[in-house]
Amino acid sequence: MLLNVLILLIFFVLMEGVAWFTHKYIMHGLLWVWHESHHRPRKGVLELNDLFGFMFALPSVWLIVVGAADFDWRFYAGLGIAMYGAAYFLVHDVFVHQRIKALKKAELPYFKAMRSTHHLHHAVHTKDGAEAFGFLFVPSKYFRRFRG
Repeated sequence: MLLNVLILLIFFVLMEGVAWFTHKYIMHGLLWVWHESHHRPRKGVLELNDLFGFMFALPSVWLIVVGAADFDWRFYAGLGIAMYGAAYFLVHDVFVHQRIKALKKAELPYFKAMRSTHHLHHAVHTKDGAEAFGFLFVPSKYFRRFRG
């Protein structure tokens, strides 16, 4: 049981690194054509950038399905990735970008730093020149800068 929880948590945390790398080198690189929609004013409910969510969901679903037969490590790894996806949606889409109007006045230092750091990233509307590519974990230099 403890090992399963540990596997889940490891994959949850590892996903921040995968997401950071993907955001910096894939989204702001080869697949900018998809991600650019996220750096422009939204014209509808969905944007081309939302395809990345489906791409991240594929390995999660696959691991859950193949691991469910024996509830082995793959099942818990897939759950960790899925939990990261849910947290990403709540923090990034609901809280930061207000795709669902909620938590507008959150005053906790972490949430203020998260929103400010992400808005710093969106101050650049081009493929190059952006900073702060993380999604859930605010690097200490930004946390110190924006927490108050």
